Amino acid sequence: MKPEGSGMEMRALRLTPGQDLRRALECAVYAEGCSAAFVLSGIGSLERAHLRRAGAEDAEALDGDMEVLTLAGTIAANGSHLHATLADASGAVVGGHLAYGCLVRTTAEVLLGLLPRLSFRREPDLRTGFAELVVRPEGDPAGAA
Repeated sequence: MKPEGSGMEMRALRLTPGQDLRRALECAVYAEGCSAAFVLSGIGSLERAHLRRAGAEDAEALDGDMEVLTLAGTIAANGSHLHATLADASGAVVGGHLAYGCLVRTTAEVLLGLLPRLSFRREPDLRTGFAELVVRPEGDPAGAA
């Protein structure tokens, strides 16, 4: 589906038990030949999660049944920046940067927005010390890997 005039295309995905949430989303975008995408909506369940919380250097492993309440972020040609809000079986909520190793428990339902006219890349930013999002028109030589 392509909203009229926007250049954006949408893909609906259903991930299955055992899939790595982040890796599966990146693979789906790359399989489309796209280098600029974002999550419009994401819900589901996890049996294991790895979240990096604000200010932390490393992701924390969380085990047990968890519901994905929200999922948002960007998927670039050379890396993703995804955040998730999760609830455990008691209803306690935690959120942070979604790392690799988040394993789908029963399902994950994700709606992706693909932007074929753009190129997303993560490049070092001296102010933040992190690889930050750089947006360029697709085919811009400065955006080449």
